[in-house]
Amino acid sequence: MQLDLTGRRALVTGGGSGIGLAIARALAAGGADVAVHYASSKDGAETLAKEILDSGRRAVALPGDLTAASDANAVVAGTVDALDGLDILVTNAGHLVGRSTVAQMSDEHWAKVMDVNVTTAFMTTRAAIPHLARSEAGRVVMMSSMAAENGGGNGSAGYAAAKAAVIGLARGLAKELAPDGVTVNAVAPGFIGQTAFHDTFTSPEARAGIVAGIPLGREGVPDDVAGVVAFLASSLSGFVTGQVIDINGGSQFR
Repeated sequence: MQLDLTGRRALVTGGGSGIGLAIARALAAGGADVAVHYASSKDGAETLAKEILDSGRRAVALPGDLTAASDANAVVAGTVDALDGLDILVTNAGHLVGRSTVAQMSDEHWAKVMDVNVTTAFMTTRAAIPHLARSEAGRVVMMSSMAAENGGGNGSAGYAAAKAAVIGLARGLAKELAPDGVTVNAVAPGFIGQTAFHDTFTSPEARAGIVAGIPLGREGVPDDVAGVVAFLASSLSGFVTGQVIDINGGSQFR
């Protein structure tokens, strides 16, 4: 028994950098054809698509603002056109946006955090459902966060709420799509280094303190997340649905 994605067709949102890029690369390494969506990381998405094409797989880089239904529909349609269908959807697009206490948070900030983390997942999945339902092994993997389970760091209550909503969406969709044989799961990464997220929002002092509290003694890397997503996208996880898999090096939060 081994992980084999040969012949599967995948769309990874936010795939031009960081965790999304590692996921797209891992799916291609497993044999999948991959559409790499990007909002701002054009160079990364196009470079990765070329890398996948050069390896003998089909690939395409697709831009879009997934908070808009028209763009989400177009990205899914572009994937289906380029890859002749869709079997795997990874809704990785998301962002902290910025740190703010609830008392000081503007309506605009709250709406943006919800849109970029929850609405993007909803819009893309809704557009993908008809195609996933026709697949013999439809898979959806959504990106949550340890913040959904522990409330996040200072000034990230909005982000924590959005990532908790992603878990609820995934579990609801797991029930809705089960009759079509489509599984839906979420992953909840903890502290994952080598990403712009923590380079932007986490100070070196805070970073050191977080790592000191991780039982495995190191911060995670994007490939740690990509490996779990590849498993959930494969036939090895065919009886796994409605689950949240924590990827945090043993950090405790309950």
